[in-house]
Amino acid sequence: MATRVKRTYNLAPRTVHAVRELSDRYAVAPSQDAVVELAVDELRRQVQEREESEAWERAAVDPAFRDESQALEDTFRAADLETWPAEPV
Repeated sequence: MATRVKRTYNLAPRTVHAVRELSDRYAVAPSQDAVVELAVDELRRQVQEREESEAWERAAVDPAFRDESQALEDTFRAADLETWPAEPV
């Protein structure tokens, strides 16, 4: 099974130039393909972080989530105090 897949994309000349420059001049990655992979990975990470942040914001005002969270905290408070010291030993 191939670990790479050949794809063709129509990119603006400035994007092609930027990819080439990031690879050749700035050596941010060993190849132009690697520059594109880094950029896509970073964009995906940013989107996922934004999505996760929005989910936590919704949860913070969701009464059911807050009730469940409080119930879990109450249930495990004693165990946490036994196994998670407040100050380093």
